[in-house]
Amino acid sequence: MGLGGISIWQLLIILVIVLLLFGTKRLKNIGADLGNAVKGFRGALRESEESDEEREERAPEKLERRDKSDVIEGEVTSRDKERS
Repeated sequence: MGLGGISIWQLLIILVIVLLLFGTKRLKNIGADLGNAVKGFRGALRESEESDEEREERAPEKLERRDKSDVIEGEVTSRDKERS
């Protein structure tokens, strides 16, 4: 008994059928495309993690540098009060 009730012989038969249907050249191209897609996905994850870390490092600095000149003071009114 192999993987989850599928024996080695059943897997070999499936492999032979797939090879007959698609051919080795087409399977090679599919494998290469799949590999490139996985590499691209991993690269995007790394870039995302790096940019998240950079944002976390910069965030406290931005908060500390703010002074009162960045604050705009004013009064909040609703439209109903302005009309009457």
